[in-house]
Amino acid sequence: MLETLDAAAVHRWCDGGLEALRAHQREIDDLNVYPVPDGDTGTNLVLTLTAAQEAVVSLLHEEPRTPIGGLMSRMARGALLGARGNSGVIVSQILRGMADSFATAVAVRGSELASALREATDAAYAAVARPVEGTVLSVVAAAAEGAGRIRSDSLVAVARAAARAATEALARTPEQLPVLARAGVVDAGGRGLCLLLDALVDTVEENEFVTRPRPVAVVTPAAEHDHEHEPEDCSGLGYEVQYLLDAPPEALPGLRATLAGLGDSLVVVGDPPTWNVHVHVESAAIGPAVEAGVEAGRPFQIRVTPLTEKRPGADSRGAVVVADGDGLTALFEAEGAVVVDHNPSTAEMLAAVHACGASAVVLLPNDTNTQAVAVSAAREAEAAGVRVSVVPTRSPVQALAALAVRDHGRPFADDVIAMAEAAGACRYGEVCTAQRDALTVAGPCRAGDLLGLVDGEVHVIGSDLTDVSHRLLDRMLGGGGELVTLVLGAAVPPGMEDDLRGHVHRTWPFIELQCYAGGQPRYHLLAGVE
Repeated sequence: MLETLDAAAVHRWCDGGLEALRAHQREIDDLNVYPVPDGDTGTNLVLTLTAAQEAVVSLLHEEPRTPIGGLMSRMARGALLGARGNSGVIVSQILRGMADSFATAVAVRGSELASALREATDAAYAAVARPVEGTVLSVVAAAAEGAGRIRSDSLVAVARAAARAATEALARTPEQLPVLARAGVVDAGGRGLCLLLDALVDTVEENEFVTRPRPVAVVTPAAEHDHEHEPEDCSGLGYEVQYLLDAPPEALPGLRATLAGLGDSLVVVGDPPTWNVHVHVESAAIGPAVEAGVEAGRPFQIRVTPLTEKRPGADSRGAVVVADGDGLTALFEAEGAVVVDHNPSTAEMLAAVHACGASAVVLLPNDTNTQAVAVSAAREAEAAGVRVSVVPTRSPVQALAALAVRDHGRPFADDVIAMAEAAGACRYGEVCTAQRDALTVAGPCRAGDLLGLVDGEVHVIGSDLTDVSHRLLDRMLGGGGELVTLVLGAAVPPGMEDDLRGHVHRTWPFIELQCYAGGQPRYHLLAGVE
């Protein structure tokens, strides 16, 4: 058994954690609460940790004697850039919190591991705008509490206590989230974290990695929706204050608290000892924002820019859109957007931002589960000097509505607000095939049933594509609307467009209709009503 955790052990833990996630990937993916063909937490966690492992292997190849703090930092960085879905982003922040704690540790024994788990919990909660209990957040908090409760310096004892407490917390998640209780299952992200902690126990016990039976896990729609992030750069405040700051990590919480009270669009990112600080404030708060940096450390390269005036490069703007299907890709590219494939990683979205070659970029994720990835990419791009905002679109039809109102003649922040308003005013519908049996608000469905969803909720269940599509459109137009946008999927039968046009013109004769061949693989029909 190990007495201390070193870089070699972190490498083995990363390998073992990935092996465990791969072994249970299908289990977590197949048992999601929600029946639509997205939100595969197991796959997202595997992809996230794969990126972390690749980063670890790369660093050890370059610097075989890297200390544990440096290796853990690279592991966290790799996880962040490879993060997919909300669970992937949160797990990357858990690793970042541990890395920050290990960076100052002389040796990682039991007490240092307990401290690292506390810091990981803080980092995980800080990554979510509106934390929800009954998710991976509850599980990591319980692991930290269990590790600290035994007050031991034994690495093995603390690792076991953390894993045991996490498993107990996972079993309680149905008591905290009604959607889990109704399905009789536990949280998927929490399940993944338990596997990682089990792998840590195997590492410090110097065992062969084994897969351990656990309660069945699922994705939690309530938690996914609560992880949404407000669009960046939409404050309407008058000035952008930005500077580089040399400061110790312990000075950052106070700095963030002070700046959060002065303005918004706050970003503080980087690696010790240099941080990139960015905030939007009113004119009276410019001085206090800079003074907060002086109190925390040594600010330099200070820039104050009026947001209401044009500045060099202000008209150099781009858009990154997440889409799947040749037709949709062509539509968005015709609007001047860079298109990223379905379920991208942070690194892929960041690369698309840089591919725009613009000083200001808007991100349109088109999927609730991709919004956290978009926010992570935006923060990374901001640190590199690109101004980025996320408009939280949940469907490609909302992105089409947003892009239709773009106007480069107005300030970027105003343009983002207009795009967000246009997207929000577009109700979206989808027709897809149920991937599993489930209980929905429209009643029970079976795998293979056709589902009609309005704004993410199942409203129609049936077996005939034409019938389900008609009922979905009638449900959406019953609430009013003037313009309907239809995007046909790859598997729709010939004549589907003519049928839908005829139905809308007969039933809703005053509606303007636009129809496109999107070619998207998972959704037979996308519909937008404005």
